[in-house]
Amino acid sequence: MKRKFYFIFLLSFYCFQLTAQQLSDKASISIITCGPGNELYSTFGHSAFRVFDPLQRFDKIYNYGTFDFNAPNFYLNFAKGKLTYQLSTTPFSRFLREYQYENRWVKAQKLDLIPSDVQAVFNFLENNAKPENKSYQYDFFYDNCSTKIESVLKTVLHDKINFNNDHIKTHKTHRDLIADYTKNQKWAKFGIDLALGSVIDKEASKDDYKFLPDYIFQSFEHATIKNSNEIKPLVQLEQSILKSNSPIIFSLSELFKPFNIILVISFFILLVTFNNYKSGERTKLLDILLFFSTGIIGIIVLLLWFATSHTATYKNFNFLWAFAPNIIVAFFMFKNKLPQWVAFYSKIITGLIVIMLIVWVSKIQIFNLALLPLLIAITARYLFLIFKSDSKTMKTDK
Repeated sequence: MKRKFYFIFLLSFYCFQLTAQQLSDKASISIITCGPGNELYSTFGHSAFRVFDPLQRFDKIYNYGTFDFNAPNFYLNFAKGKLTYQLSTTPFSRFLREYQYENRWVKAQKLDLIPSDVQAVFNFLENNAKPENKSYQYDFFYDNCSTKIESVLKTVLHDKINFNNDHIKTHKTHRDLIADYTKNQKWAKFGIDLALGSVIDKEASKDDYKFLPDYIFQSFEHATIKNSNEIKPLVQLEQSILKSNSPIIFSLSELFKPFNIILVISFFILLVTFNNYKSGERTKLLDILLFFSTGIIGIIVLLLWFATSHTATYKNFNFLWAFAPNIIVAFFMFKNKLPQWVAFYSKIITGLIVIMLIVWVSKIQIFNLALLPLLIAITARYLFLIFKSDSKTMKTDK
């Protein structure tokens, strides 16, 4: 009798769980798009799913843009391009409070789905949110919180929905698209241009635009769905949930943007080089710092290219000016009398800078404009070393 009662209890509990997962006919699926924030990680905006059922009092966000800082080897995996992201869930009200606090706009696109499709998408998201299913290998351009939106719906609804990209009229590269969102993040843009290679300078396909939430939003605006041989817009209702108030902030940060800082450094290099040329002396400290710093940058560029799984760091021609072997040559700069081969080596790295300029002009890779004064300065320094490396024409070094 006890066993029978226990069996009936388990069966009832199981059925209750199934019933709890059944949405009402009033339930809906919405695409939530959030505006950019002030931090680099939020610069490009955000996308998520919202499942809302007023009868069941169910209102939850499904967010593919979360990661665990406490995961084992987090920073190492981040550097290697093997960062694992997760699908997380949170009440919509809590999600909204966060964006309200950050003063970011939030828009919703309610999808015109029949109840069975709403249930199917909900079931997929619930299953995907399980601990054993929630993790995925993040890729900034091809597998992120934004690209997941279209991917999930195509997986669940197959050819019932159609995304038309004809509204995209521009012909931009991935670097151009990033630049659109980093206009006010000058140092971030400089770092991105330094770290990412020529692979992001090819023209992006219309589907490639959708790594950005704004373009996913536009994509849904032009998408259609087919039900009972009737084709209609996929978005039933578009709603602005939060608006941002962007205050005008006056700041001295413009004075410290990369171009200005590098311009000052470049002027200093040129000034010291000119004085060295006139006096016949050589400022060793400048050469040590110049070769060591460019060598370090070059090593980082090559490691990002060859030692990580990042898809966007391949074929990075920044190694032409930030030449990794410079870090070894830096130690020879301590000498009062430079080895004879330094002149030949300086000719090689000067030639590499010329090649870099050709790469730049031909648009094989677009480099950050802030590098231009630095290239002029270090080229002048290399030319000085070429013509002054002979100790017979060089006075005692400083």
